[in-house]
Amino acid sequence: MHVLLVASAFNSLTQRVHAELRDHGHSVAVELALPHVPLADAVRRHRPDLVLAPMLRTAIPEEVWAAHTCLIVHPGPVGDRGPSSLDWAIHEQATRWGVTVLQAEAEMDAGPVWAHVECPVPPVGKSDLYRGEIADAALEAVHLAVDRFASGTYTPRPQATGHPRPALRQEHRRIDWEADPTERVLRVLRAADSQPGVRDELLDGEWFLHGGHPEDRLRGRPGELLATRAGAICRATADGAVWIPELRARRTPGGPAAPKLPATVALADRLPALREHPAPLHADPRRRTWSDMGYREEGQTGFLSFSFPGGAMSTAHCRRLLNAYRMACTRPTTVLVLGGGRDFFSNGIHLGVIEAAADPAGESWANINAMDDLVEAVLTTTDRLVVSALGGNAAAGGAVLALAADEVWCRSGVLLNPHYRLMGLHGSEFWTYTLPRRVGTGVAERLTTEALPLSAEAAHRLGLVDRTVPCAPQAFAAETARLAAHLAALPATASRIAGKKARRDRDEAEKPLAAYREAELALMRQTFFDPDAPYHALRRAFVRKEPATATPPHLVRPAAGRHTAPLPSRRPPVTGLAAQDTACGAEGC
Repeated sequence: MHVLLVASAFNSLTQRVHAELRDHGHSVAVELALPHVPLADAVRRHRPDLVLAPMLRTAIPEEVWAAHTCLIVHPGPVGDRGPSSLDWAIHEQATRWGVTVLQAEAEMDAGPVWAHVECPVPPVGKSDLYRGEIADAALEAVHLAVDRFASGTYTPRPQATGHPRPALRQEHRRIDWEADPTERVLRVLRAADSQPGVRDELLDGEWFLHGGHPEDRLRGRPGELLATRAGAICRATADGAVWIPELRARRTPGGPAAPKLPATVALADRLPALREHPAPLHADPRRRTWSDMGYREEGQTGFLSFSFPGGAMSTAHCRRLLNAYRMACTRPTTVLVLGGGRDFFSNGIHLGVIEAAADPAGESWANINAMDDLVEAVLTTTDRLVVSALGGNAAAGGAVLALAADEVWCRSGVLLNPHYRLMGLHGSEFWTYTLPRRVGTGVAERLTTEALPLSAEAAHRLGLVDRTVPCAPQAFAAETARLAAHLAALPATASRIAGKKARRDRDEAEKPLAAYREAELALMRQTFFDPDAPYHALRRAFVRKEPATATPPHLVRPAAGRHTAPLPSRRPPVTGLAAQDTACGAEGC
């Protein structure tokens, strides 16, 4: 079929639907729902078999849903209605939730149901939940709904009841630092971690707080700032303390939106003299505290985990991770696993920190060189096998960082975006070496110019990924540990390690890594230090959330499916009701 995706933004869920529908053989195009662009005209141009809205903040006009079957992906169980479904789920401590695919009608979220899949709600932030369990449930429900539509024999069932919920506004999110216990503070922060943040007053300014993690030892007067750690601030609650990784300044009237920044960067000179309280790299699993990286060993396998907000890696992040990597390489292990967490692996350089810098060009240059240093360290490791374990999405330089390893393992729900051009960049991180080495020059050129998301399955077929791991987000770390232990114990692993240096030496003799780096950085430097280069406006629009003015042409063009899928049956209307929809999610979603 030809499926038109209508979305408010080409966000992670819309990208995953785009990638997986193509994997299932459907051709897919995208139209962004923009206030000044008549959606009905766009739909008429595409002439789709089906309209699907993975993430839509506005109603589909009657002119569209009356003429086409339009399916809405709602991140809530059957009967749930309103714009803040996940926020309320976390706020009210739900342990189970779900995703419903329903048909667009006059009343929002009230149309007949095509599919519904349940999922658990682990104690994580909203955005992590959205990209993990909710996205898994959504894709299962979308595939079920699309197949049912294509069959031509299914009649969606009406919703018997509805439970409208209001938007969760800032007055509901307010934190009373003098009275609120840590657990409530964490719920409030997690329910707003990416958007909209929690509005608060701090150091004579108004800020939005993004993200929240518990602290089990530091204590102080409620509301007091206690310490810093890797850019985060620790703030006392009524009965404990929490770590807050990021802040965003409140928008001034008539001014641009401020970017999210590491809390210490955002506060800058306002921040009082606080003790930097680093978490030990070898963290005690019994502690309840926050760190953005850690190292542990199990037998002959080392695990270097890291998790940076939004997957963005600033110059400081890259340098700290490089130091940790070098430490890990001193340990007597056979296999070293990078990543392994449940959310983002990496999205490359930190555009927010760059945008906020006094010299964005200089910070861009420092950041890309720090990324290159890290990637080069991985590429030149020849005394053990290195595995990149992606439990979450990776893009741009972060995707290329993963490719520097000997093996790349991806959870089955992961998206890869191994390209840079949408930010006006050529890219570095040795991609001109690692990407063609895995997929060939022709495929590498296509991936970087098409700039479309790849599912883990598609990446595996192309050779970008060596293994897909079909498990729930919460199970990925344990499954990775099991697979890594097996790899370390294989007799063939020793011979693979023995051959690594010879292969690296052959590649170095053919073309030194320094030559790849020099050529890539020459183009990056030219862009960074050209004030008229599109990169600067594109970066600004991205971090300040400037609204799109049109759907990007590469999304409007239909992307072909990867094999033939059936067209919907042209059948007479069905008069009977469908059987009860009994689809359920996999264990752990």
